[in-house]
Amino acid sequence: MGEVVCVVNQKGGVGKTTVTLGMASAAMAAGHRVLVVDLDPQAAATWVLGLDPTDLKTSVADVLSGGRGGAAKAITPSTWSHLVDVVPASPELQQLEVLRGGVEQLLGGTKPQLRLRRALAGVSKGYGIVLVDCPPSLGDLTTNGLAAANSSLVVAEPTALGLRGIGPVADLIESTWAKYNGELDLAGVVLNRVPARSADAAAHREALARTVGESSLWEPAIPHRVVVAEAAAQRRPIHATGSRGRDVAEVFDQLYSRLWGLVGTGAR
Repeated sequence: MGEVVCVVNQKGGVGKTTVTLGMASAAMAAGHRVLVVDLDPQAAATWVLGLDPTDLKTSVADVLSGGRGGAAKAITPSTWSHLVDVVPASPELQQLEVLRGGVEQLLGGTKPQLRLRRALAGVSKGYGIVLVDCPPSLGDLTTNGLAAANSSLVVAEPTALGLRGIGPVADLIESTWAKYNGELDLAGVVLNRVPARSADAAAHREALARTVGESSLWEPAIPHRVVVAEAAAQRRPIHATGSRGRDVAEVFDQLYSRLWGLVGTGAR
């Protein structure tokens, strides 16, 4: 158990954190123990899960800069539930992305892209699933997430700009598979913030299906609902929003059920 799933896209604002937290909420509702690893320097997942990114004793930045140290020292309980833990992010992550990776590889002879993979060894087995929320970039942080993962889940919006980053993300997944992680699979693509009725969104959805293949485009899509932003602002799981968020929670339940069918049983 404890399969690692990396949630990715190089474009910001498509809802990677929304999907990560929605899946964590669905896992919690299913009674599964889940670990969220926040690799985004903006630390939005960390904040929504109840932690202050500026007041952390240990963060994922310490894990990645500490060489062979494990992630256990940074695991922190969330305020959501005893079932949800987090390896929190901090602003120092951006410095690691920009300054450290290439220098350490040159001088130390190590592969900084494998730091997270090593850090999660022996930790992930304590959880039903590990969800890695990646930054909106294709640098060493995202590569670390993919190198540590069994599966990757790409998040996109049904807009022209929302679909432009799919090709580079697919290329990075393939490159990471070839260089660092031969176990990495593309689980699928999840569409987020889909309007109830929009010919434009429907056309972009069809274009995406032609690009990634119909079977790789997961259904149901996540509808555009104000309650999702409200839940994040209140630092609550979507499943705790009552009747107003029930339809979105049910969507995440279905998406998580599909994800669990792939990684929870090991049948990938």
